[in-house]
Amino acid sequence: QVQLVESGGGLVQAGGSLRLSCAASGGTFSGYTMGWFRQAAGMEREPVASISRIAGRTYYADSVKGRFTISRDNAKNTLYLQMNNLKPEDTAVYYCAACNSRIPIQPICAPYDYWGQGTQVTVSS
Repeated sequence: QVQLVESGGGLVQAGGSLRLSCAASGGTFSGYTMGWFRQAAGMEREPVASISRIAGRTYYADSVKGRFTISRDNAKNTLYLQMNNLKPEDTAVYYCAACNSRIPIQPICAPYDYWGQGTQVTVSS
């Protein structure tokens, strides 16, 4: 059983930056493909970015390419999402998630097995 705890959300003006963190415990962190998802009010949850178990291979949604960077530190059991040039449409609850993947260099994985509680990101115009 993996526990995931997000932090780093908050209120920021458009054009600003935030860095989200996700601390993992209770499992072998390097054994999981990790992803960030978000859910805006009244909308379905959508994938934002994901990263392979090793080798740092990544996937990004088109809406965040060039602005967001996902990374992980397997020694610290921590996942990150650096968000730059934030826009009001990035406002959402952001969740980290873990997917038990057998392919260590594949950033795409489904289904995700474990989820954090989420952290709110609000971008004002």
